[in-house]
Amino acid sequence: MNSEQTKSNNSALYTLITVFFFWGFIGASNGIFIPFCKAKFGLDQFQSQLIDFAFYGAYYIGALLLFIFSSIAKKDILNGWGFKKGIIYGLLISTFGAVLMILAVTQGSYLFILGALFIVALGFSLQQTSAQPFAASLGEPHSASSRLNLAGGINSLGTTIGPIVVSIALFGVIAGVNIEEFAQKPDSLDSMRILYVFVGGLFLLAAALFHFSKKLPAGKSDSTFETANKAMQTLIAITVILVAIFAYIFSRYEDAEFITRFIENKEKDYLGLALTVSTLLVVVIGLLFANTTAQKNPEGWGAMKYPQLVLGMLALFAYVGVEVTIGSNLGELLVTADFGSISGPALAPYMSMYWGSLMIGRWAGAITVFNPSSQLKKILLIVVPYVAFGVVLTANAISGQDVTPLYAYAFVILFQIAGFFLGKDQPSRTLMIFGIMGMTAMLIGLFTTGTIAIFAFMSGGLFLSIMWPSIFSLAIAGLGKYTSQGSAFLVMMILGGGIIPPLQGKLADIIGIHTSYFIPVLCFAFIAFYGWKVIRILEKQGIGKEIEVGGGH
Repeated sequence: MNSEQTKSNNSALYTLITVFFFWGFIGASNGIFIPFCKAKFGLDQFQSQLIDFAFYGAYYIGALLLFIFSSIAKKDILNGWGFKKGIIYGLLISTFGAVLMILAVTQGSYLFILGALFIVALGFSLQQTSAQPFAASLGEPHSASSRLNLAGGINSLGTTIGPIVVSIALFGVIAGVNIEEFAQKPDSLDSMRILYVFVGGLFLLAAALFHFSKKLPAGKSDSTFETANKAMQTLIAITVILVAIFAYIFSRYEDAEFITRFIENKEKDYLGLALTVSTLLVVVIGLLFANTTAQKNPEGWGAMKYPQLVLGMLALFAYVGVEVTIGSNLGELLVTADFGSISGPALAPYMSMYWGSLMIGRWAGAITVFNPSSQLKKILLIVVPYVAFGVVLTANAISGQDVTPLYAYAFVILFQIAGFFLGKDQPSRTLMIFGIMGMTAMLIGLFTTGTIAIFAFMSGGLFLSIMWPSIFSLAIAGLGKYTSQGSAFLVMMILGGGIIPPLQGKLADIIGIHTSYFIPVLCFAFIAFYGWKVIRILEKQGIGKEIEVGGGH
């Protein structure tokens, strides 16, 4: 590749990674927006978690629709457009969603806000499906993981800055704001309207940059589209059942008697809990059924005949679910007396540090792709996490927040550094170790209160940081011509961010927000199990060597 082409590709990559920033910025901001909406609209914890259901459910619906339409056409529609056009279309859809959000907050309708957020994330789904293979294609195959790690680092920067910016937009930088009192002000949503005018403008600007960038290649792969009709039918069946369950759940909230009994009178909604648990079971049982059936007769199942993929889909479902549910429920946890009654803008540093913990891990995880010497790598594995930690602290300090309570978090980072050394750059081993560490941290948080518990729950971000690339690389190992299809199925599992947080929210309404954090314990346990199990599956298939870790989500 000549130097002129390299310069052109680098320019294209720098333009491309702006969309990775958007995903992180908006997604992490939900952690601040959820407790605000709960107070503003008089919601219970389950209802407030529907923000995550709308946002992450859109990723699943978008990826599924693309797969269905491609199956009907018997060709890869996205590849026909080209990744560049896919990103442009995605940005325009998100721009439309931002316009709807402006109208939604103007009207003050929570249901409208959920719909607008769904459209924004629907655009993100198309962007994500396009951007990851596009980034990989902008250069030599052997350096693809480097480009994806850079993009993942920018995504994490967005997750770090998002809560700070939204906190400032909602509350200003004045400390001591009571979130419930502030939310009842008639003009409390005005700042969100201004924020989404700005966000929508950025989406439109990014779309224009992609459209008018003549040096940016169209971005197409030469892989053929593999149909999998039975897999498609199974996914459609899962989707129909999920929609029916959530439609019924929503209809209950339209019933005045239900609202009086379960929200105003604080009665426990066990039927609602059973319905919410059933959404999780539908996904788990549906996917396991697909793989079991495909093992007996693989025709029509495509990539779903591979156990490493189907278990990987469930692991990715759990990963996204636990990543989102820890952050989205953290605001509700911190307002309780046992956790210091932290509210309003004072939440921002903690939310930012949780999402910043993912950035800390991803920066450290990116060291290997630059091929440092063994000694330099050991030094960087210690230094880089603390550089990233300093970035998070600095971002919060600039915004006017008191970061003094977070200094002691430097000690917790040592456990993540130890995990990297123990993992030895092996995805399955690293996944198992970080899964066990995450499970341990959640248990510590469950059985303690105050600063120790807060740090334990925030440290979930440290241990989650490397899971996306580890699960992804292990799940698609050995898929051959079904690699592209398997990747599409894995992206659909971002649905976990729309199922698990509402489940924890419903549990929180019944057993309390603190106790509900046993849900992340179970998620980390399954991820650790997958790290242990998958390498044995791959060895049975004759794939003895470990898989290279790619980019972050």
